[in-house]
Amino acid sequence: MKPSTLAVSALLSLLPVSELRGAIPYAVASGMPIAVAALWCVAWNALAGPIALLFLATVHRLLYRWAWYRGIFDRFVAKARAKVHEKVEKYGYLGLAVFVGIPLPVTGAWTGALGAWILGMERKKAVLAIALGVLVAGIIVSLVVGLGVGALSLFLKKV
Repeated sequence: MKPSTLAVSALLSLLPVSELRGAIPYAVASGMPIAVAALWCVAWNALAGPIALLFLATVHRLLYRWAWYRGIFDRFVAKARAKVHEKVEKYGYLGLAVFVGIPLPVTGAWTGALGAWILGMERKKAVLAIALGVLVAGIIVSLVVGLGVGALSLFLKKV
């Protein structure tokens, strides 16, 4: 296993555009055993939640000083919270874990962290829920990679 494979896999795991959907297949295609690839990539992707939450809080604190940002942000958050309040109350952190655990575009640790932050969810619990979701996504992606593209038919309905 080359150090470059480890580095690229870690980077892909951390990037919002690829996360595990890109990292695990890359690592396996580069010769990493699937179990090692899954553990390595899941560990790195689990770091995305705390990194995103820290980044969001820091940047927000800096930008919130400006009235134009504050006005846009407050309206956006009020609308978002009103739309999903009932579902968040019902499903809470388990819903966050399920959302992150579905390895589809626009789901994952980064989007989950953004949602948790916007909805004002408790940071420690959100990080745990995101990590649980990352673990589930890692298992799903690893199964699909290990079983081949034909395994996707398990998740798709034929019309």
